[in-house]
Amino acid sequence: MERVGGMIARIGMAMAGKRSPWGKPAAPEGEQAPPPPSGEEAPKGPRNPWLPGGTPPERPRRSASIEDIFRSRGPEGPRRRTGGPGGPPRFRLPQRPGGGSWLPFALAGIVAVGLIVTSVHQVGPKEQGIVTTFGKYSRTLQPGLNFTGPWPFQNVEVTDVTSIRSEKIPSGAGEKLILTGDQNLVDLSYIVRWNIKDLQLYKFQLAEPDETLREVAEAAMRASVAEQGLDSVLSGAGRATIEQRVHTRMQAVLDAYRAGVLVQGVEIDKTDPPERVVEAFKDVSAAQQDADADINRAEAYAQQLLARAQGDASEFNQIYEEYRMAPEVTRRRLYYETMESVLSKTDKTIVEADGVTPYLPLPEVRRRAQQPQLQTQPQAGQ
Repeated sequence: MERVGGMIARIGMAMAGKRSPWGKPAAPEGEQAPPPPSGEEAPKGPRNPWLPGGTPPERPRRSASIEDIFRSRGPEGPRRRTGGPGGPPRFRLPQRPGGGSWLPFALAGIVAVGLIVTSVHQVGPKEQGIVTTFGKYSRTLQPGLNFTGPWPFQNVEVTDVTSIRSEKIPSGAGEKLILTGDQNLVDLSYIVRWNIKDLQLYKFQLAEPDETLREVAEAAMRASVAEQGLDSVLSGAGRATIEQRVHTRMQAVLDAYRAGVLVQGVEIDKTDPPERVVEAFKDVSAAQQDADADINRAEAYAQQLLARAQGDASEFNQIYEEYRMAPEVTRRRLYYETMESVLSKTDKTIVEADGVTPYLPLPEVRRRAQQPQLQTQPQAGQ
């Protein structure tokens, strides 16, 4: 770079014709060059042609080399000035009138606000709060505005204790097979509704109260279903009994565990046969329905015959009472009614005993005589 700069400088001086590219400016013709100042040696070597003419600078200046350029723009980057002209302004905290800093007062205010916020607690109407001092139970907060020690000395955990919670067993679309009293399996799902009775016991007595509730509900349901038959469970006839027994057994076990839970109710959601025997169960159900229909028809026919027999017996009793009052009249009336019912359905020929009838109107002759008349009647109608 220095060689290139020197060559450019000599070319410039040659073109100007006034300065020498190798030192001081050339003296005009007929004059001598002025001597160098006392105590200062004459400069050696070529002078930078870009410096102003006249006197040389106090310190010789050297043009920046390419190594210096890349060194100043290395991975560290150029040095940043934190102050002074041209640099970014420094952040300074505001000063008090006396010259002190406001920083201690600001920190004290933040700490005071934090203490106040962590010491005042608003508990909702359906909620209760548990106060722990360094992790140990201290007391229970009731609904309303409450005051405690600041954090981290005391901590407050607010929980909803009044709202009813639901737990479906089994969760999702899984299959829960339960054995009935007649050694059959039924796929049964149910819902348990509960809430928190004692928040302190619920939080600190059991490690996992929700999981304990599920296990207790399953044990109570299996014990209650085992007391009923398959038909009673599937038809719904014993559903209310099962739900009541599960409720009673669950509450007794949870109270013995001191779980702090109050069971509000148990509801059976689904009772189906196992999935692998659904088709066979449908066939059995259809056969049972057909059998029930046949039994109902037989019972109806039996009721009809019984009613008819009771009517005949009542009629016979009435006739017998009349016969006791007038035996001869009743006997003759019965004879006439019997002959009428018998002879009304047969062909008859009556012959009087007093005279001789030359022509007997036999039924066959009468029938032959009526046939031509029946054949001619439609023709007459046409």
